Amino acid sequence: MPKGKGPQGKRITLKMAKNSIRVAFNGRRRLDLSKMGIATFPKCILELADVEELDLSRNMLRKIPNTIEKFQNLMWLDLHSNQLDELPAAIGTLQNLTFLNLCNNKLTTKGLPEELTLLKNLRTLNLGLNCLETIPTTLGTLRELIELGLFDNALTIIPKSVKNLPKLERLNVKRNPLPEFAEEDEPIDTIKRIESLYLVEKKDLCGPCLQMCQGERDELHKLEDVTPGPSDKPSFPSLVTPNSTARDNQEEWRIK
Repeated sequence: MPKGKGPQGKRITLKMAKNSIRVAFNGRRRLDLSKMGIATFPKCILELADVEELDLSRNMLRKIPNTIEKFQNLMWLDLHSNQLDELPAAIGTLQNLTFLNLCNNKLTTKGLPEELTLLKNLRTLNLGLNCLETIPTTLGTLRELIELGLFDNALTIIPKSVKNLPKLERLNVKRNPLPEFAEEDEPIDTIKRIESLYLVEKKDLCGPCLQMCQGERDELHKLEDVTPGPSDKPSFPSLVTPNSTARDNQEEWRIK
C-alpha cells in the first residue's frame, strides 16, 4: 500500500499545508485542504491557526477535534461533504465566524452542540443534506443570520424563534416533511375563474370562435357516444339566446 494511504486517508504535512494557503478575493488568507482525501483532522495545521479562512470540504472527516478552538481568527469555515455526525463544543469559541458550511454530512440533532448558539456574528449557516429531525429553538439566538440552509433533512417543524430571526433573508427548507410547506393539489373551480360571460348566437360568432364551439360540441358528442342528427339549427351547449348587452359588447368579448 502506498505510503500515506490507507484507512486514515491522506497524510497532510506542514509543508503541504503551507503550500495550500491562498489569498482570497477579500484579502483573507485561506487554508484550502479541500478534496485531499483527508480522513483525520491534520494536527499540523494547528501551526497555521492564524488564518482567517479554512476549507476542509469534500474529504472523509468523521470528527472535528476540540483543538479547532485554536483558530480564533477564523471568519469562514467550510466543512461540507464530509462524514461528520457531530460537532465539538469548542465550535462555540470561534466568535469571529460569519460563515459556516456543514452541508452534506451525517449530522443529527443530538450532534449539534448547544455552544453553536454562541456564534453571535454568524451570517450564513448551512445545515442542508444532513440527518436532522428537529432544529434547536436556541438557534433563534443567532440574530445576525441572513441565510439558513435546512434543506434535505427530516424536519417536521421549524421553530418560530428561527423563522422570526430579524435579519433572515433566505431560509431554504426544501425537501423536508414539513406540513406547513406541503403542496396541496386543489381542484380548479373554472366557474369562479370566469371574469365575464357573454351569451351569443351562431350568427354573432366570428369564424375561429364558431369553429372552436363546433369542435367542442363534436368532442362532447363523442364522449357521450351519441351521433348527432341533422339539424337546421345547431345546438351549442354553452350558448343561449343573446340579449342586447351581448350584441353591444361583442367587440369587447372578442378581445377578451
